[in-house]
Amino acid sequence: MNKLIASVSFLALAMAAPVLAAPAPGVPDEGAAAVDPVVVTPTRLPTPKLDVASSVTVITGEDIAIKQEQTLPDVLKDAPGLNVVQTGGAGGQASVFMRGTNSNHVKVLVDGIDVSDPSQPGAQFDFGQLPASDVARVEILRGPQSGLYGSDAIGGVINVITEGGEGRPRLTADVEGGSFGTVNERGGLLGSSGPFHYALSIVHLQSRATPVTPLDLLAPGEQRLDDYYDNDTASTKLGLKVAPNFDLGFVGRYTQTHALFTGEDESNFPVDFPAATQTSRYTRQYYGRGTAHLSLLDGRFDQTLGVGYSNIASIQNDPSFGLTLNAGDRLKVDWQGNVKLIPGETLVLGAEHQRDAVRRPLVASTAIDAGYAELQSQLFDHLNSTLAVRYDANSRFGGKATWRFAPTYFFEQTGTKLKASIGTGFKAPTLSQLFQSFPPFFFSNPNLRPESSTGWDAGFDEFLLGRRLQFGATYFHNNIRNLIDTDPTGTTLANVGRAHTDGVESYVALQPIENLTLRLDYTYTEAVDDIAHEALLRRPKNKWNVEARWRPIARLTLDANLVQVGSWIDGNRDFSIPRLKAPGYTTLDLAADYDLTDQVTLYGRITNLADARYEDPVGFLRPSRGFFIGARLKL
Repeated sequence: MNKLIASVSFLALAMAAPVLAAPAPGVPDEGAAAVDPVVVTPTRLPTPKLDVASSVTVITGEDIAIKQEQTLPDVLKDAPGLNVVQTGGAGGQASVFMRGTNSNHVKVLVDGIDVSDPSQPGAQFDFGQLPASDVARVEILRGPQSGLYGSDAIGGVINVITEGGEGRPRLTADVEGGSFGTVNERGGLLGSSGPFHYALSIVHLQSRATPVTPLDLLAPGEQRLDDYYDNDTASTKLGLKVAPNFDLGFVGRYTQTHALFTGEDESNFPVDFPAATQTSRYTRQYYGRGTAHLSLLDGRFDQTLGVGYSNIASIQNDPSFGLTLNAGDRLKVDWQGNVKLIPGETLVLGAEHQRDAVRRPLVASTAIDAGYAELQSQLFDHLNSTLAVRYDANSRFGGKATWRFAPTYFFEQTGTKLKASIGTGFKAPTLSQLFQSFPPFFFSNPNLRPESSTGWDAGFDEFLLGRRLQFGATYFHNNIRNLIDTDPTGTTLANVGRAHTDGVESYVALQPIENLTLRLDYTYTEAVDDIAHEALLRRPKNKWNVEARWRPIARLTLDANLVQVGSWIDGNRDFSIPRLKAPGYTTLDLAADYDLTDQVTLYGRITNLADARYEDPVGFLRPSRGFFIGARLKL
């Protein structure tokens, strides 16, 4: 009842004061006064968003550049349905909780590559290590999506697409500096020549002094040591059109990072203090994927074969625990064929083979073979649906079948879109959970089964005034079963957990004049452990986001973004207090860029303008007020 009251109250506010909210330019998922955009992630096919029932948010490269966001957590922090948690500033370990599900319940793809880390205990992706400067588009697909994407997609899918080259050669260069000893640089070259297109990018991010440890946690007389982070990333996207109906592609990415941060001193157990000597961490990641695309029968049969490989390794030297090494890799071969059966009916077929392996701290591997099919239908004008089924055969636990159904209808006369979806998801046990033991205290369990879920959502979007005014709401619910948790003995893992999440994602958007856009998002989330009957950790119930973007003259763009997150339940830094109420916070970021010439842009931003002091997660300060200035060159 509380969530329904919150939703109704929000919509009443939206109708009473629409000038408070609207989309930023280039945000096509709910953009006012925009041509119907095309999305790919919900159906694996380019599809007009008006014809898609699933809840999807799109963030464009233009948005990222205008807001001057440097890393993927910066990009995602404003998105509805997501809670981004990061241990400190740039480079801190970052997790995303989508619609209240666990942080390893999100499938993350970068240019078609699954970037999760099989060597980590939860096999999740660390969002904090991905620079955002070469990102052209991020599609955030919410709700169980294993019917198309297999394991990990209980909460949804985040699909990152980087820049590609087209047209005459273009050279870009960025440099900026500012608070916390920040120096960020980027260079890029992109374009095409005949049948060959290319995009190359080199990025360097550095923050030399970010205060992270709260002063009240330090031992008497101990000085705080600020965090250090350095990231070097190189990426490329290449393509060759061999024939009118046949082309080849390759994407590659290499990242190496070095971080210094404050860990825990456990010599005072059971009361830990932040360590007086910092922990050092080095990571190396490289990803690559080649594709061959062939179109036959005048485009009625379109197919792509892909081969991808990723390798992730890290070395951590902790003053309490010593040296820790993690290394893992993934090889994946995938095929997708799209068959246009008749007008309005497209059948998508797919097959995948994947091998995940851990090299350190243990040696183990698993193989997954999968097949899927999706029927995308337009039964008549404005009534569209997708039905997907998938089967994954895992060499460790056997098979898992999943599905998804998503219909939508658009009433053109009133500008009303009704949408709904229902589907299943699962998360396979990780190799660490299956095989990594710590005798005599804790033992792995090779008999673990997948975590699984069934979820649904239903909602509407309303388009008015030629799409210059838009508002909508979506209710979602997800039941999660067989969660992997410590068993009653406390010495091993078992499928003993159950939880449910539900809530409302709502928004209102307005473009009152041509050069001004406003937007307000509100998300209400309840995430409950059905065994303990307690709220799940790090899932705030309330999240608001207000954004205004104004272009007073052609060369100047101004952006203001306010995020308000309500209180949540967390543990303290070392979890000696397993449950406490963490206070909410509000941040305001301002950004401006000015085109000095057609080739040179000057830009600057102020983050956390009000200098809010908050910890998220508890025990880790988020950055205080920051000032940054930079210049961008385009040739």
